[in-house]
Amino acid sequence: MLFKIVKPALSALLQIAVMLMAIFWLLDSGAQVMGYRWQWERIPQYLFVYDEGTWWRGELIDGLLVTLKLSAISLVATLVIGLLMALLRLSHSIVGRCIARIYVELIRNTPLLVQIYLLYFVFGPIVGLDRFSTAVVALALFQGAYTAEILRAGLNSIPQGQFEASYSLGLSKWILYKSVILPQVVQRTLPPLTNEMVSLIKNSSIVSVMAIFDLTTQGRNIVSETAMPFEIWFTIAGIYLVLTLLLSALATWLEHSMGDKWKNRN
Repeated sequence: MLFKIVKPALSALLQIAVMLMAIFWLLDSGAQVMGYRWQWERIPQYLFVYDEGTWWRGELIDGLLVTLKLSAISLVATLVIGLLMALLRLSHSIVGRCIARIYVELIRNTPLLVQIYLLYFVFGPIVGLDRFSTAVVALALFQGAYTAEILRAGLNSIPQGQFEASYSLGLSKWILYKSVILPQVVQRTLPPLTNEMVSLIKNSSIVSVMAIFDLTTQGRNIVSETAMPFEIWFTIAGIYLVLTLLLSALATWLEHSMGDKWKNRN
């Protein structure tokens, strides 16, 4: 069991190391051609600062924590919205199907940046949302539309006989979906759901237009103060890369773990 947990993590770390070495080699080669002097020695102070015997978080770590908080809350809201819309798309209610269809088509066919501006300047003030809440709503609504289609495809892949067998055993709809249907849907849709999680983390950088002090906003502020755009932006790109690779490794482990569990049941 421990090996199954450690193996994906080691694989992700190896990928990160190889990619970082390749990136640094390309950057160094380009800098030599342009005659640019890198100032990587100044980067650590924006990650952690040691002062008077105490370690303090730098601006980039503060921004990273905001990004993680924003992404985590948005992810939960995304899954809730996606599941609700998927169930509505498959329901017998004409009104429910129409609402879900309009929502999915409207969100998927308009840019995220436009949606953020509309929520922040129009709908947010009407309902009294602050900047952080508006960012969560914007990300959750945007990713929820794509997640809804993924979950709908997963629900359609479940054989109808499983529903009929569950009803014949007297299972309620809550128990049916909680214990029989949704675990299979999650297992079957985990790879595309992982892609949506990765997209959510990357799309969280767009909320910097709302002056939320996430990782991207902190990076922009540091660049304006230090005139080190390459070092700062490459560092931020590396942080996002580490986050997404670790998330992919976790999803891979969950996929194998859930697959083994269902094999043992069968």
